[in-house]
This record gives sequence, C-alpha cells and structure tokens, in this order.
Amino acid sequence: MDLILWRHAEAEDVVPGDANAKPDLERSLTPRGEKQAARMATWLDRQLPEGARILVSPARRCEQTALALGRKYKIRAELGPDAPPSQVLELVQWPSNKLPILVIGHQPTLGQVIAQLLNLQESDCTVKKGAVWWLRNREREGGAQTVVVTVQSPEVL
Repeated sequence: MDLILWRHAEAEDVVPGDANAKPDLERSLTPRGEKQAARMATWLDRQLPEGARILVSPARRCEQTALALGRKYKIRAELGPDAPPSQVLELVQWPSNKLPILVIGHQPTLGQVIAQLLNLQESDCTVKKGAVWWLRNREREGGAQTVVVTVQSPEVL
C-alpha cells in the first residue's frame, strides 16, 4: 500500500482574542499557500497513479490544497484538525488497502501518523506546510516494512 500524506499549504493565521477571526475550519490559503499548493500539485499529478483515492480534511485550507491537484476527492470528517493518528490509519485501511491513498490534512496528526509507521517518537516528526511524505508498506523476509519513498517540499520543486 502507498500512503501519501500532504499537509495543507500555508493558511491565514489565527489571531488569538480577535472576535472577528474566522473559525479554524474556514481559514483560507494565503497567496503564498496557493503557490505552494500549485507547485506540489504539479509534481504530484505526474507521480500519482490514476486510481489513487484522495481523502481531504473538511478544513477550507485543505480543500483548497486539494483543488490545486484537479482530481476528484472526498472530504472526510475523520481527517479534521487534531484527528488521532489511529483514526487516519483506520480510515485508509493501513496496511491492507491495495489502492494508493493521498490524505490532505494537518499537523500534528500527519507527523504522528508518520512517527507511528516509522517507529519514531511523536515529537520527532514535523511536516512542513505544503510538504508531502510518501510511505509504502511492503513485505520483506516474512515481515511488514514501512519504507519512505520520498519527502517533497514545495520550496524545492
């Protein structure tokens, strides 16, 4: 199984104490975030197999990130901010699913998923805004392995 984790691109900041601030789920990408999403989407579009499923957090910034890719996607409430990593892994049916799955979501959840799959400390894995981590589950010598296929940041594309 291939699991591709894409953190939403740069979004508007939350201003603590601002009575007129947008709710978290309604925050939009910044102009810089739109450029990050477009750069990463161009790269991803060349790499993703046609049959890949795309699952997206209900947050506006995640949907805007998905729109840059120009493929069909499904919004899933289970991928909202602060979702537990176990919920993400259950949703994508790791490691038994045969289809590649792209998840567009949030930090710290994505970092926690990566840390769990790679047997790292949760605090050891931070995913930059707009970055992609591509993980693969494979069988080797009678056991399951998680392999990092690639890590891409929009700044280097």
